Amino acid sequence: STLTLVASVAALISPDCGTICPCVTERLPLLYSFRRCPYAMRARLALASAGIECRLREVALRDKPAAMLDASPKGTVPVLVLPDGLVIDESLDIMNWALAKADPDNLLTPLAGSLDDMLCLIAEADGPFKHALDRYKYPNRYGLEDGTPARTAAMPFLQSLDARLATAPYLFGTRLSLADLAVFPFVRQFANTDRNWFDSSPLPHLKAWLEQLLDSDRFAAIMIKYTPWKPGDEEPVFPSISAA
Repeated sequence: STLTLVASVAALISPDCGTICPCVTERLPLLYSFRRCPYAMRARLALASAGIECRLREVALRDKPAAMLDASPKGTVPVLVLPDGLVIDESLDIMNWALAKADPDNLLTPLAGSLDDMLCLIAEADGPFKHALDRYKYPNRYGLEDGTPARTAAMPFLQSLDARLATAPYLFGTRLSLADLAVFPFVRQFANTDRNWFDSSPLPHLKAWLEQLLDSDRFAAIMIKYTPWKPGDEEPVFPSISAA
């Protein structure tokens, strides 16, 4: 967990708030995001679920804004800068912060299991599964000729999710939970690495769960495309009013 106090919030706030009144937008949190990043996706899902509006700065990962790096030198998205200057730059921390503010869908209180149970499952997704996923999707980055062994290494986790989903439509019962929103973007990334292979894999319940989430209005609302932000650009409000 990384919570860092920024010395000066003023340097992070664009002087041009576009067509929205600055006196309104300057009171909103500032979110640095990248549309296709699974970590950023799950942060946006939680913020949207909590109904928390943010000023959005879409990031081009090859040209990261200096203001973002000032706020969070590790240089990864998402980064949430609060109006008081506090920085939250871990996606799960953003999710927990947002849902602690408002949780109208009861995402933190699953019908089956507990919050600790969900966090254990998320840790497995973020740890061993993500390790295998990276090497499956980007084998050349890790000096591998082929990502197939990494795909095989990822399968036990996916099979465990499929087994859970054989008895309920969501990972912790009959209602969506924090775990679903936190794990889903990474299963999506795994599936898209070789969609034909995934579609033919013996994971029927996981595939149905994934398709349900992909087809949801909730997901569509957080996947609107934005032009990468540059200093002086307007900052759209997320979630979009038109998508709400």
